[in-house]
Amino acid sequence: MLSTSMLGLGGGWGATYDDSHAYLLDVRSGGTLLSIPFGHSVDALIMVLGECREVSAHIENLRPEVTHVTSGAVAAKSAEDQIAVTGLLESGAVAAMHFRGGTSRATQFHWEINGTEGDLVVKADQAQWWSGRLRLYGARGRDGTMTELPVPLHYERSLTQWAERTAEPAYNVAHQYALLREQITGRLAPDTYGIPDFLHAVRRHRMLEQVRDAARTGRKVTLR
Repeated sequence: MLSTSMLGLGGGWGATYDDSHAYLLDVRSGGTLLSIPFGHSVDALIMVLGECREVSAHIENLRPEVTHVTSGAVAAKSAEDQIAVTGLLESGAVAAMHFRGGTSRATQFHWEINGTEGDLVVKADQAQWWSGRLRLYGARGRDGTMTELPVPLHYERSLTQWAERTAEPAYNVAHQYALLREQITGRLAPDTYGIPDFLHAVRRHRMLEQVRDAARTGRKVTLR
């Protein structure tokens, strides 16, 4: 592997807000672009490609004031709406991630992995990509175009009753519970397929704080 790049949206943290998401405006709430969309996405990247060795980052709040969708009231926003992170994975591959608050008429989610033998692309039609259907494309060798790759059957976890519901959030949740069930019953060894636990969550949130440190200091941070 040579490099990986990921472009995503937050959905929230845009130019407007509503009552149910007003808490996202305050960075002190903990519900931020960094902790939710970026956090889910960098966790997926790392579970597939390995941990990060070092990062540099920009975290910006370019919309310090936002408008209520119905009343038109203007509110202050302290939470970030732009995150750009570059770094090195433990493998030595270069990684780049850019997450934007709000919506876009262009790309919702795009993840590219480039290697010496070929390329992979993961796409989604919604900002909260972890709650819906993903599409995987690949090409290798002399292939001139990317083609969609089917998901191997063993990843379906024998949940055939969900086969027609791949675009629903419940589809991904059902598979996570199926993996957890198999681990609890001894059919899977610990850490098989990367089933996360509390220590995994602590490790990832520690990394997010180090990303914020890199943005605040303007320095490259070695992750620990």
